Amino acid sequence: MRRLTALEPEQAGGRARELLADIVERHGSAGEMVSTMAHSGALLEGYLGLSRAMKRVRIPRALSEKISLAVQEWIGCGTCREAHVAAARAAGLSAYDIELARQGTSTDAREAALITVALRVLAEPSALGDQDVAELRAHGWSDRIIAEVVGVVTLNLLTGAFNLLAGIQPEEEKEEKKQEAPAEA
Repeated sequence: MRRLTALEPEQAGGRARELLADIVERHGSAGEMVSTMAHSGALLEGYLGLSRAMKRVRIPRALSEKISLAVQEWIGCGTCREAHVAAARAAGLSAYDIELARQGTSTDAREAALITVALRVLAEPSALGDQDVAELRAHGWSDRIIAEVVGVVTLNLLTGAFNLLAGIQPEEEKEEKKQEAPAEA
């Protein structure tokens, strides 16, 4: 069930109006999540900035999608999961690679180590330490890649948590949840 409504540029205020109008002008539409984020100019501007920045990471696109799939599976955002499955396919991942990523792993031990740390960044960041960084370095990951994992995880947490709070979920998930709800007496 939708809890927050998507806005048209003229409905948004201040900076959000400018940002949303610019996106609509350049792309024809802004998409449901971005239009809903327009309730807060600060949130929308932060999301857009982080999203643009994460397009410049050195993490290979296919691996970035594997990390995103693992994170979204943990968060439980069906909308993000669907988007990342499509992006993973476009990046050349097989159905098997996608399934493994959703389980938080990979057939490649080097990638699996990075995905594991990414999930720990999400679920237990205070437990991360010297050994985790040393292990990633032993797998050949640079400090830049290690740092960028936090950005990829953060962007996924932002979008997944926002979509869940706003009620932006695929139609089949909404129907399943409606059927699981206890009947009113």
